[in-house]
Amino acid sequence: MNILITRPLIDAEDLMESFFNDGHKIIHLPTLKILSANIDPINPNNFDAFIFSSANAIRNLKLININKNLHCFCVGSITEKIARQSGYINTSSAGGTVNALKNLIMISDKVNKNSKIAYFCGDNISYDLDSELKKEGLKIKKIINYYSEIITDLNTENKKLIERYPPDFVYIYSSRSAESFISIAKNYSLIGLMTQSIIMCISEKVADIFRSQGWKKIEIFNPGNELSKLESLSQ
Repeated sequence: MNILITRPLIDAEDLMESFFNDGHKIIHLPTLKILSANIDPINPNNFDAFIFSSANAIRNLKLININKNLHCFCVGSITEKIARQSGYINTSSAGGTVNALKNLIMISDKVNKNSKIAYFCGDNISYDLDSELKKEGLKIKKIINYYSEIITDLNTENKKLIERYPPDFVYIYSSRSAESFISIAKNYSLIGLMTQSIIMCISEKVADIFRSQGWKKIEIFNPGNELSKLESLSQ
């Protein structure tokens, strides 16, 4: 299979290797550039727990000091892995979606309604996790510590690869990534090829963007299950 991955390389390297080892051809087409937010360092001692909705939220942490004993709620296994690599020893992982992350926090015995919780995220989110948790009575401070910038350029080498090996599957991880991908396909006359691909979307919200643009072949996947989802569709 020809597989196109749209995540930044730092987030996609392990997945690309897994696909490659299974004999698939990989085209890497990042659709977003991640930029660190210009914010003052946070004092972790002011909080009882951290919430990370992505690995980028961890990579762009700015802290006055480090309290690695704070409990960290992570959206999925990859984000938890990054948290562990950063030295945090008390972590728990949801099933890869923000809704699952909310449920994980609500049933956890690590926090209560007196806990002060910092929620680190990007500027563009598809689910108002902080608002939902506040409705449940939790004290949440939302901290935007990174921004995503849409990429609309396509280099000649990647364009030739896509034309030579039209992707059977395309993995899209956010609404902004979807917008970037569609823009690239239109601007570089690749719509005819791309609409024949199966678009693998991280959520229904992302899938709706493609449906509104006329895409027909759309599937939903959970991050971390990309390979198993592909195998099930290929049978």
